[in-house]
Amino acid sequence: MSHVQRPQVPQQPPRSQQGYGQGGQGYDPNFTQAQNQGYDSGYSSGQVYGGPQNQGGHGGGGIPPQYAPPGPGRPAPDWRKRIKIGSIVLVVAVIGWGVGTYAWASSRMRNEVDLSKVIERPAEGDCTTYLIVGSDSREGMTAEEKKKLHTGSAEGKRTDSMMILAACSSGNTMVSLPRDSWVTIPNFVGSESGKSYPARGGSKLNAAYAMDGPELLVRTVEFNTNLHIDHYAEIGFAGFANIVDALGGVELNIDKGFKDKKSGADFQAGTQTLDGEQALAFVRTRYAFAQSDLQRTKNQQKFLSALANQAATPGTILNPFALYPTLGAGLDTLIVDKDMSLYDLGKMFFAMKGISGGDGKSMNMPINGTAPQNSLKWDMPKVKQLVEQIKNDEPVTVTSDR
Repeated sequence: MSHVQRPQVPQQPPRSQQGYGQGGQGYDPNFTQAQNQGYDSGYSSGQVYGGPQNQGGHGGGGIPPQYAPPGPGRPAPDWRKRIKIGSIVLVVAVIGWGVGTYAWASSRMRNEVDLSKVIERPAEGDCTTYLIVGSDSREGMTAEEKKKLHTGSAEGKRTDSMMILAACSSGNTMVSLPRDSWVTIPNFVGSESGKSYPARGGSKLNAAYAMDGPELLVRTVEFNTNLHIDHYAEIGFAGFANIVDALGGVELNIDKGFKDKKSGADFQAGTQTLDGEQALAFVRTRYAFAQSDLQRTKNQQKFLSALANQAATPGTILNPFALYPTLGAGLDTLIVDKDMSLYDLGKMFFAMKGISGGDGKSMNMPINGTAPQNSLKWDMPKVKQLVEQIKNDEPVTVTSDR
């Protein structure tokens, strides 16, 4: 049987003799000093007492390495890299928010007017032209809201205001079309029926909308002005008031105070902030003025310019708490043509804002006397000159006496 030799285990001196001289006699400072040179309690480095060397712990007051301050062998944070990454994340977030907002708002637009159904259209000009219509639509309004806004309860809808906005590089121009304008309603094709209808002699301009809606109104405006309309935008009573309220009101300087029981208007002269109810009364009032329809169109231009001036600002566009309520209030009741995008709508508002800021002019369609049914007759030589200046993107020099 083979003999297995066990390995020799070095003998350790008794603990009682460690650090002492031979035979355990007396204290040996040399031995203790040598031991202390290699001893580390772990307190200075965050170690747990008795743990392995160079390993941090979470107990006993230790600091995890990832939170320890920079020291020998540990590089300082690269703040340039962190700032760069943070900037990229911020830009991506802003772009994502903008794209999401654009998609959300675009999905809420009511692209319902088909301008391709308008026949015999004039050639396009150098400016972008918008036909902006305020209708007396009471769509979606409760009985209480109708009473509060003094709208009455008439069925259907009619044009309460009409204006052409020409956005040109030479300057923007807003031309109000009095609804009592005496015009010819030309032959047209019904937007719903598809039937052809013959021309109708002299009529008030607002009759065109009542007969066949936006498409015939565009056809009538183009026929009587020879100006091509690129885009159509229409808003009803409720939408108008809601937009104003969503903006927190619109500040306006009223030159002369007036009252009107039918519209609910009761204004003092001076600068004041109008809420939705007051704003609607301001733009609808006509019986408080001698030249009722013409003065009302001037008030409408003035207010719309002030509205655009307040809506098209960084404080509204870049603030989601202001932008979303405003878009939500307006887009639900704003009816536009099928080719109009949110971008086109934005350009329209900025063009209106430019007019209030002095970059352009606002005026009534030139008038030359009256016609049957207390209607207004256009000054056709001036109208022709005005249209030519807009079509050729020239500064508008034509003026209106009323």
